[in-house]
Amino acid sequence: MKRFLGFAIGAGLMALFSVAALSGATAAPVMPAATDWGAYGKDAGGARFSPLTQITPENVGKLQLAWRYHMNPAPDKKGPTPFSTTTPIMVDGLLYLGTPYGKVVALDATSGKTVWTYDMPKGDQPPYRGLAYWPGDNAHGPRIIFGSLKGKLIALEAKTGKPAAGFGTNGVVETRTPDILNGIPTAYYGYSSPPDIYKNIAIIGSRVQEAPALGASGDVRAWDVVTGKMVWRFRTIPQPGEKFHETWEDDGWKQRSGVNIWNQLTIDTQRGIAYLPIGAPTFDRYGGDHKGANLFSDSLVAVDANTGKYLWHFQAVHHDIWDYDLDAPPILMTVRRDGKDIPAIAVMNKDAFLYILNRVTGEPLYQVTETPVPPSPVPSEKAWPTQPIPAKPAQLARGSFSMDELANITPAHTAACKALIAKTGATGSKLFEPIPQDHPIIRFPGGEGGPEWAGGAFDPKLGYFIINTNNLGYIEQLVERDGEWNKTTEVFMDKDTNPCQQPPWGLLSAVNVDTGDIAWQVPLGVTDSFPEGKQNTGRPSNGGPILTASGLTFIGGTNDQRFRAFDSRTGKELWTYHLDYSAHATPITYQGSDGRQYVAVVATGGSYLRSPMGGDSLMVFALPK
Repeated sequence: MKRFLGFAIGAGLMALFSVAALSGATAAPVMPAATDWGAYGKDAGGARFSPLTQITPENVGKLQLAWRYHMNPAPDKKGPTPFSTTTPIMVDGLLYLGTPYGKVVALDATSGKTVWTYDMPKGDQPPYRGLAYWPGDNAHGPRIIFGSLKGKLIALEAKTGKPAAGFGTNGVVETRTPDILNGIPTAYYGYSSPPDIYKNIAIIGSRVQEAPALGASGDVRAWDVVTGKMVWRFRTIPQPGEKFHETWEDDGWKQRSGVNIWNQLTIDTQRGIAYLPIGAPTFDRYGGDHKGANLFSDSLVAVDANTGKYLWHFQAVHHDIWDYDLDAPPILMTVRRDGKDIPAIAVMNKDAFLYILNRVTGEPLYQVTETPVPPSPVPSEKAWPTQPIPAKPAQLARGSFSMDELANITPAHTAACKALIAKTGATGSKLFEPIPQDHPIIRFPGGEGGPEWAGGAFDPKLGYFIINTNNLGYIEQLVERDGEWNKTTEVFMDKDTNPCQQPPWGLLSAVNVDTGDIAWQVPLGVTDSFPEGKQNTGRPSNGGPILTASGLTFIGGTNDQRFRAFDSRTGKELWTYHLDYSAHATPITYQGSDGRQYVAVVATGGSYLRSPMGGDSLMVFALPK
């Protein structure tokens, strides 16, 4: 066993590649075309890069709305409307979309005409972020696979929307099993993100509670897409007798919740490796009841995609007491160094450090140093003394705050922020400073993180990893009531959602992965209410970028109700469309049956960014005919 910096390689790793092709084999499926968008991240590698070139930096300014789809079945009826962060997929002319109104729909991707609709079981919803597509085999047609908010795994026939025959009971598998609920029948367990597909296996994480500490297991499970039977289970908290169980002191592992993948994982289909980005333990601001490094929390874990067998791991945060989940999906990429191509993977967590690792071995490609961090002031808590910080690239979001960094853009905004500090009694903080019990601190990045759940994208032509990040702080303090730990939280912004530190408040950054340097970085978003000349502040965002081979970056996300296109090489903003409601989702691009390139994004407003809520539309853009 080779170890360093929270990273370990399992014995026999290289032998995996000689047998991976022999296990779990199925008849060859018909894979989605390169001009389709067949998975949340475009494909299993998650790079969100399209080979389409019809829309270019020169003509993107001519983009116009081609059609829109109202997800609300009664768009003219007044009343509250839910927000959505879902990203559609498009395969073979059909666009598949889960709506916040309890429906899954298939639309003609060129015209927007409804082809079929599936109604969810009463009271249930599709996952927040999207669906998965299995291309089928010689015996079965293609299927749409997804987990529901209430813990059902559902398979539909992709062409008709009918429940997939032979999959569970009428196309539904109940995954809230007693073993996964840790002996707590009322524990919350469901799904917020789609599974990832490998051969005939759907691999999926889960959504569990943030608190209290004890609840459902965050184990990762894989399911047969034909029958719905479980294929394998990876224990995210090693059990007694298993390797790394010693990283949980005393009985801190028992019935522990969290340590889950609530977002997307990634698969190297060529090598048969699944990469699991795992989150923090519950309760995620206090670790006095689960001392130790707490593997595999906050770790990227590589497993055999056929069997779930452990291969290696890299822990980005030891003993997490900040909720710094690995919230962004990992991205496969190739790094070129000294004339050689290195198979790599990029992974980020909420603290906005980007780790670029060799995806075969897990070894960092840029030096990572275990750096001393502040101790905890809470007597019953023992913070881990060091955290792994990469030499390159630089942290992509703010990591600390001092009072001399208070915003001074307008007198009214500054006054509101000073009043907020006076009301809460909050003080500044340093990177990785533990949250105290006796007073609140202003912590950066806050609980929403620097990068959000959408993560970044990779342009293999430029060698650029492009991502949006937030400089959004939390005012936090630990509280203990009746033996349970919790927190008080307030976002460090005024009533108009303007953060209280100096801008930029939101960034779009490009990292050259071959050198580890930031290629460019620009504010993302504007504050319309500020005076002219002071509006280019950047805005908090929720939703990520996609890239095209023509050199374009498309992104919504910001709470200023814009959808934008940037030059991927320079970061120059080339096109802006003012939406009725903000698009807190990740777009897609695809080629329609008419040969035109389309760009689509869901815009409903809402979310923690306090955008006006009330939209219900999938917006689809194209160049004029």
